[in-house]
Amino acid sequence: MATTTFSRLVRFGLHIYGIRPYKTTTVVFRVYWVIALSIAQTFQYRYCVLNIHTDDFSSYMDGLSSAMAYSLLCIKLIILWTHQRKFFDLMQMISLDWKENDTTNCTSRIMTRSKKLARIASRCIIGVQAVSVCLYSTSIVVSGYTPEKLEPYNRELILKMVLPFNISTELIYETVQLVQFYNIFFVAFGITSINSILVTLILHVCGQIDILRYRLTNIFSKNSADSVDDITMQKLIIKHQQIITFAENIETLYTYIALIMLLSDTIIICCLGYIIVTSLNTPNVIAILIKCMLFYFAVNFEAFIYCFVGEYLSAKSKMIGDAAYDSHWYNFPAKESRMILLLIMRSQKRLTITSGKIVDLSLEQFTSVVKASLSYISVLLAMY
Repeated sequence: MATTTFSRLVRFGLHIYGIRPYKTTTVVFRVYWVIALSIAQTFQYRYCVLNIHTDDFSSYMDGLSSAMAYSLLCIKLIILWTHQRKFFDLMQMISLDWKENDTTNCTSRIMTRSKKLARIASRCIIGVQAVSVCLYSTSIVVSGYTPEKLEPYNRELILKMVLPFNISTELIYETVQLVQFYNIFFVAFGITSINSILVTLILHVCGQIDILRYRLTNIFSKNSADSVDDITMQKLIIKHQQIITFAENIETLYTYIALIMLLSDTIIICCLGYIIVTSLNTPNVIAILIKCMLFYFAVNFEAFIYCFVGEYLSAKSKMIGDAAYDSHWYNFPAKESRMILLLIMRSQKRLTITSGKIVDLSLEQFTSVVKASLSYISVLLAMY
């Protein structure tokens, strides 16, 4: 795509995670991630099973939260891979929107603004997660070089795993750490790339809603530079239907991703919150806070992103009916202006993204996730 709303970082993510359909390298990358994630998950959940009765419950929660983050990426990739046709349709619709973009200053400005916002948002989402991974990994590596942990087999790994071999030498330990850092960095990049795809899609469709509102305002305006011959009600209704189809495809693509994300993020936030709270009275509180605080913020930020874009899409979709009602439809014959009723009636049904087709993603839902996580933390503090 010569002109697209996707940033370069997101397009790179689409390529290396096998999300972009009908490319020659897609199958190769999919096979690689199936093998890599399967191996990592086996060793991670082996640790969770073998250490379920450990006395160091904070360390166990740390390992469980990391394993669940990997599982979340697995589920996201599987859903996107199995719905590649829907994603291909979305990419085609974005390309078509850019090709059909007219030369008027307002519509070009709206499209460009959506593209800039999508690219800024992608950089922020990916940047926050990259910094959190670096701090998380660095704090573990530094804490391993203490007098009581001079032997390699006594040192903590970046990811809690039970490996099929012993870490008996410095070379093996450093090799494992490098492989784990490479793995966790690209897993984090994959999670944030998929989140950035959702934000980009929502910003694009909201930009198309703004263009529709602009045209609704001008079609009935006598002083408009756009005449009724150029913009007709039939074209506007077709544009509205394209927006609805685009939003429904996003819903199909992300509804179950959102469900799994909210469930897993609730548990991960609970685990990280428990680690942070229980570490406040320990001697190594600074190291634990450096390791977990930004990771805790990144997981909350992910849940907030999904809920915010759902709220944003719903609010934008309601503006279509308002723009149609506020237009000067009464200045034209009844035969031409009567069609505006169809558009107003259809726009009364909000466009939204749901979590497993159960609840709408909204800021209210985000507060529910935070409340649930805090409730689980209080239960764990009472039990342990």
